[in-house]
Amino acid sequence: MANSVRIAAAQMTSINDISANFATCSRLVKEAATAGAKLICFPENFSYVGAKSGDSLTIAEPLDGPIMKGYCSLARESNIWLSLGGFQEKGSDDSHLRNTHVLIDDVGNVRSTYRKMHLFDVDVPGGAVYKESSFTEAGRDVVAVDSPFGRLGLTVCYDLRFPELYQQLRFHHHAQVLLVPAAFTIVTGQAHWEILLRARAIETQCYVIAASQTGKHSADRESYGDTLIIDPWGTVIGRLQDRLSTGITVADIDFSMIESVRSKMPISQ
Repeated sequence: MANSVRIAAAQMTSINDISANFATCSRLVKEAATAGAKLICFPENFSYVGAKSGDSLTIAEPLDGPIMKGYCSLARESNIWLSLGGFQEKGSDDSHLRNTHVLIDDVGNVRSTYRKMHLFDVDVPGGAVYKESSFTEAGRDVVAVDSPFGRLGLTVCYDLRFPELYQQLRFHHHAQVLLVPAAFTIVTGQAHWEILLRARAIETQCYVIAASQTGKHSADRESYGDTLIIDPWGTVIGRLQDRLSTGITVADIDFSMIESVRSKMPISQ
């Protein structure tokens, strides 16, 4: 493995149009590949955000359906790995889906999947009421996978508030890089997004790649944005200049830095 490898994190405003979202993702993949990135991380709900409750169930597909096949082809044609957070995978019955983080390698194979464990059932103060569990099956398995970018720990959005998951990824599953695709609300994003991400990086001594949805998806849904890449010391090393823009930020995963931080502050011992 090389001592460092370039990765990208994408920010976008997904809508209720699968083709339009795929076109945006394709453009960002080309941008990342041109910048020398070998992995691009997309936010939760990258392929679709419904305009109204229940829309996601109607478009949910299995992992071998046409939506994911399209992204597998995109990875293969662009020779780049894709982290696709929050795919609407068809559930075990017609009234449920799975919020699935899919990792695809550069030849177009699905390498790993993680189903979101912590479902977003909240009444945000000054904001909207969400009940993800009404249409989503919770996952049960902690997932880490080896890659050219180190050992990746897969999570999704609301998982960020549960530090024990990240502790498990670091100390039981030996993760070096934590992936946090998200669609944080405006209220919670302003208050907690960056500080939670930097805390996870510091307490696990891992890189954190947090690709975020941004802007207005529909009349009644809006995301905070602020896509970030954070190093194991807790420093933000990648960030889009405009919190509401569509685009990518690029940074290098430096494996010697992971080793250095962990050896100088040996918390695992």
